[in-house]
Amino acid sequence: MNPRPRALITGASSGLGRGYARTLAAEGYDLVLVARDEVRLSELAEQLRTMQNIHAEVAMADLSIRDGIDAVNEIIATQPIDVLINNAGFGLRGTLLDTDSAELDALDRVLAGAVRELSLAAARRMQARGRGGIINVSSLAAVTTMGQYAASKAATLVFTEALAGELRDSPVTVTAVLPGFIRTEFHSRLGVERPGPGLIWLSVDQVVRQSLRDARAAKVVSVPGWGYRMASLVAPLVPRPLMRWGSTGFSFARTRDR
Repeated sequence: MNPRPRALITGASSGLGRGYARTLAAEGYDLVLVARDEVRLSELAEQLRTMQNIHAEVAMADLSIRDGIDAVNEIIATQPIDVLINNAGFGLRGTLLDTDSAELDALDRVLAGAVRELSLAAARRMQARGRGGIINVSSLAAVTTMGQYAASKAATLVFTEALAGELRDSPVTVTAVLPGFIRTEFHSRLGVERPGPGLIWLSVDQVVRQSLRDARAAKVVSVPGWGYRMASLVAPLVPRPLMRWGSTGFSFARTRDR
């Protein structure tokens, strides 16, 4: 009997990460769930074990620090990982000038540095085994100039495309996912209101299912939602001065209780 495929998901305790975990568990994947919130991870793992009869391992790790990245690297080095989903992330409330350099470094490490290290470690192992897939969650913000978040997400997009190019003749696929607005806890944690009309907001399930379809079709870039796909095609045609103006003018409204 062949062993079940195993997926490692970072940022698995909430939002997209939780959605990927539920979907892959329903498909029969064993899971390694990585995040900082051990309580929520353990609850999710127990739910998936009970409901889907899979093996779910919990790994508490903070990817903004060296020890956290090393801990996940050790899992990749010692366990067969068929699918790696780099989803961990967070946002900052302040502007570049208002934010401490240590916070900017931590953000970049989670959104770009850890993604790079874990992707390369997994890609080498997958190449040796002759199969595997890597999904890196970037953002449609990567085409804007909206602060360090956008800069780090852009770095992850370019890195993912470069790695996919190097692996184009191998059975290992690499996909960057560029979501737009998603109904998750992201904005409430920042203490900001959700901008725009409800129709621009995608569900976690929409993003997870579309990105998994695209990854399995070996697409290098996945943009869930037809409206966002159109936006991603138009964005490169927008003059950079106009993009800078629009990005600078965009701001979230703070909620009053924060």
